[in-house]
Amino acid sequence: MSNTDLNNCAKCPVHNLGNLKKLGINMNSFDFVVALAGNPNTGKSTVFNYLTGLKQHTGNWPGKTVIRAEGGFEYNQKKFKLVDLPGTYSLLSTSTDEEVARDFILFGQPDVTIVVADATRLERNLNLVLQILEITERAVICLNLMDEAKRNGIQVDSRTLAKELGVPVIPSSARQGEGMNELLKIIFDVATGNYICKPHRIKSSARELNAAVEKLSREIELEFPDLPNIRWVALRLLEGDQSIIDAIRSGDLGNLKKTEVVEQL
Repeated sequence: MSNTDLNNCAKCPVHNLGNLKKLGINMNSFDFVVALAGNPNTGKSTVFNYLTGLKQHTGNWPGKTVIRAEGGFEYNQKKFKLVDLPGTYSLLSTSTDEEVARDFILFGQPDVTIVVADATRLERNLNLVLQILEITERAVICLNLMDEAKRNGIQVDSRTLAKELGVPVIPSSARQGEGMNELLKIIFDVATGNYICKPHRIKSSARELNAAVEKLSREIELEFPDLPNIRWVALRLLEGDQSIIDAIRSGDLGNLKKTEVVEQL
């Protein structure tokens, strides 16, 4: 990518400004928005505090009792808004925290989503990682607590993991500040389009399910041609996810009006 392309890309954030405003996010004077997600107890707050320098603002998500924490940082003359999402194990919307995290990534469409994962419990953390990769193509894995993993004799091949997941994986020990400079650089590269992610997407081997997903995805695409998460939305509709159905009916999904897709459900 040339410098001209990079500069042009940097001027065109991918976030959905209208939906960010609905979600209570003020983007005045910021170029990009970054979501910070992860399981509880992964060191997510430590990463947030390191990047923002403890310059954070707190409030509630609109219509929710869940606390929203925001901060900001500047890198390479670009200003980033960092939004700390509730710590969750899943995005399946079985709790208010999960719904808040899922809706922000899906509807706000942040320029980058950082997923903080515990290197000592990577297998458990990958559940959330894979769910997030289903709904965004701009993700970075912050493989935190590498110092504890080393003390416990756990080795993680971050390069192989990045290749398998299709997104950058940055080993870190946030409490010591290790890996944070690398994290800042890759956040910038993904936000500006200098690094193109190709996230791994899970495909079912069930022929009937795949046929149903493909059929519904085509119908959704006709009504929502710019929606980046069509396959995931189709899966959630097939599972009867009421919050997704309501989002389509209300117009929050892609800022579009009620469609025949929903009327047929």
